[in-house]
Amino acid sequence: MTLMTIRLPRSIRRVTTSALLFVPASMIFYGCTNLTEVPKDALTPVNAFHTPTEVLSGVASVYAGLRGATQDYFNVTEVTTDEIIVPTRGQDWYDNGRWLEIFKHGYNPNSGSALADINGVWNTQFSGIARANLMIDVITKAGGPTAPQTLAELRTLRAWYYYMLMDFFGGVPLVTSTEVGANPRVSRDSLFRFIESELIATRAALPATRPADQNGRLTSGAADAILASLYLNAQVYSGTVTAAGLTKGTARWQDAITVADRVINSGQYVLEPNWTKNFSPDNHDSKENIFYIAHSSTEVGLGESFPMRTLHYNQLALGGGPWNGFSSVSDTYRAFDPADKRRAMFLVGPQNSFDTGLPAKDRQGNPLFFTDTIGNETAAAENEGVRFNKFTPLITAPDGNSFPNNYPFFRLAEMYLIKAEALNELGQSDAAVAQVNLVRARQFSPAKPLATGQSQSAVRTAIFSERLFEFATEGKRRQDMIRAGTFNAARRFKPADAAYKILFPIPQTQLASNPLLTQNPGY
Repeated sequence: MTLMTIRLPRSIRRVTTSALLFVPASMIFYGCTNLTEVPKDALTPVNAFHTPTEVLSGVASVYAGLRGATQDYFNVTEVTTDEIIVPTRGQDWYDNGRWLEIFKHGYNPNSGSALADINGVWNTQFSGIARANLMIDVITKAGGPTAPQTLAELRTLRAWYYYMLMDFFGGVPLVTSTEVGANPRVSRDSLFRFIESELIATRAALPATRPADQNGRLTSGAADAILASLYLNAQVYSGTVTAAGLTKGTARWQDAITVADRVINSGQYVLEPNWTKNFSPDNHDSKENIFYIAHSSTEVGLGESFPMRTLHYNQLALGGGPWNGFSSVSDTYRAFDPADKRRAMFLVGPQNSFDTGLPAKDRQGNPLFFTDTIGNETAAAENEGVRFNKFTPLITAPDGNSFPNNYPFFRLAEMYLIKAEALNELGQSDAAVAQVNLVRARQFSPAKPLATGQSQSAVRTAIFSERLFEFATEGKRRQDMIRAGTFNAARRFKPADAAYKILFPIPQTQLASNPLLTQNPGY
């Protein structure tokens, strides 16, 4: 990999702490190869970042990269699972076949999705790492009373970017300096140990809470949540993937319990009585969300766009109308208990306009009715497919890429379910059920707790199902299916999947730009 030159406009706009996450325009990264000189306007620790505002702007640039997780990363991690499909609708959503390629696991190093979405994941995460490395260098040299906490914040962000790369690609180059040059891959297990050591080292220097004007900045709870997830997936991340598939590594179930308990018992988070609070346009004050992407509707392009991707063209006037693309897989929708309040996240049947509340029409002027099936994913009708509406739209947003709903990476509910899964794997199935029932309690009236006295296998299945119900469209399902051994199961549209595809190919563009890289097995 090659690190990046950083340029700012001639004047850095004023940045307040409350705007920390919303200043990507003030720091633009250009990918370069074979750098032979430093451009006159390039930012370095020597010629910039001398004032608190400049430093804050630099830290903000590291956070800004998180928003990419709702684009390429979300596309690939969700559409490869049994949660989401993007069918072709006439001339819409074909895009050289890349969406169905992702869904059918047809990706390879030079395929459409690899050169677009998968390559986007690689670039976005390494951009975040390059920004973090620069700012770590800056803060280390500058020192000062706030330096330890800021350094912990930057190292935790860098660890998260590496977590996402490790999850997708296995081993990748490990770069912790601003030195420019190509680097070879390190093993996935080496990345696992680096991420673990960084999170253990930084969590103690991070604050337990942040004031309201620092919405979205990392806390010790966020570092622990990442660490708990790391331990939950330890057998996968410390294992080995060959062309034949995954050989699991060492389990870290007790470590997962210990860290999840640290978050649960911190007193900083509670399960929101109304589950939808965690995803609504006003979820900035959710007491359940631990680590999230803070979005805004105060400026164009600084929010999320999920309603645009899934709603019908005529359901919302904003931005010329939604794009009518992403649909929920029928089997997933049907897996939800009709009595489960979480099922309301899906739109099926007669539909209304979000602007007027009146019945919506399709493009032919007929009443809009979402079916719960898609007859032919290569030629779907405009009304076919269940739509997810977990992140409900704010109709007064400035455009379709500016919905203010914060996107949670981790919530308190997941800490309970991580603990449940680990307890069950350690043979404590009834204790695991008790944790699951804490999460289920708010979703059923009257209550429908899981029964105790079940076998370990039955509880394992119930936990994975509960994770589906609780975290659908939150980017968890691919990890869960890999852990459960179901990611490569035969799918409706193709033969059984190649087992090595639990890792994505390193895109050909990256192999061409860095001769020290090697491809993942099987590709």
